[in-house]
Amino acid sequence: MKYDVIIIGGGPGGLTAAIYACRAGWKTALLERGAPGGQAASTDIIENYPGFVEGVSGPELMMNFYNQALRFNCEFITADVMGLEVTGPQKKIITSQGQFEGKTIIIATGASHKAVGVEGEQRLRGKGISYCATCDGFFFRGKKVAVIGGGDSAVKEAIYLANLAEEVTIIHRRDAFRAAKILVDKALQTPNIKVLWDSVVDEMIGDNHLEKLRIQNVKTKEITDLQVNGAFLYVGTQPNTTFLDSDYTKNPQGYLITNHKLETSVAGVFAVGDCCQKESRQVATAVGDGAMVLPALEAYLHAL
Repeated sequence: MKYDVIIIGGGPGGLTAAIYACRAGWKTALLERGAPGGQAASTDIIENYPGFVEGVSGPELMMNFYNQALRFNCEFITADVMGLEVTGPQKKIITSQGQFEGKTIIIATGASHKAVGVEGEQRLRGKGISYCATCDGFFFRGKKVAVIGGGDSAVKEAIYLANLAEEVTIIHRRDAFRAAKILVDKALQTPNIKVLWDSVVDEMIGDNHLEKLRIQNVKTKEITDLQVNGAFLYVGTQPNTTFLDSDYTKNPQGYLITNHKLETSVAGVFAVGDCCQKESRQVATAVGDGAMVLPALEAYLHAL
């Protein structure tokens, strides 16, 4: 099948791009390997997306995005994308369901949180285990939480959580932070932030909600339990861009580098959302990308 626009990824950015492209009259297909919505669809409740005074569940919000794209006749295809062949006016996408051709491609594959990889993590995800303090910190107002990690994101979010939680414990496997000195100084001077150095989480424990973390000191091998209501994991994210070859300019972490028009280094291929190098990765910023990409995409199509 041949299309004007093929979008790879059905998260907030990809779905928004689909709505705008279809509404503009371009024949559009969206390729998604799973259920639409991306990470947002696995978030219990989203309270910082404008227009929902009482908040909205992630699955409900993403289903609304999906249904809106359907209303404008977007074609949805469930498939794994293995690679792209982009020489010539028709760009080919190789997938588990065969080959598709488009005049333009929008990469909206997002990023995945790196898991700590311990017992209880997946089971308690969304039940005390979070990867976004900005999204979920409000639910832990006046409670005890842990932050796992020692980079900029971990320390920055610990400082943010300290304004909400009764107590914040940073758990870091080394004896010094990797974060910027200005962040470290602020965290260490914040009264309700404490640090467990040289420590890793061995297990996340709780029935229907996180109750405690089992922690091991990497030097002494001592095992202790830390009672917490929530844990925020910042051991890194990885963009879902490994299927793209060296023709696509990426930063050292693998995030796609785009210009202000959201064009990648390959003509006719654009990128939106969390797979891009950017300062903020939120539903709202992905939606903004999905809307903002259309003018440059249309200019490219009209020039063919």
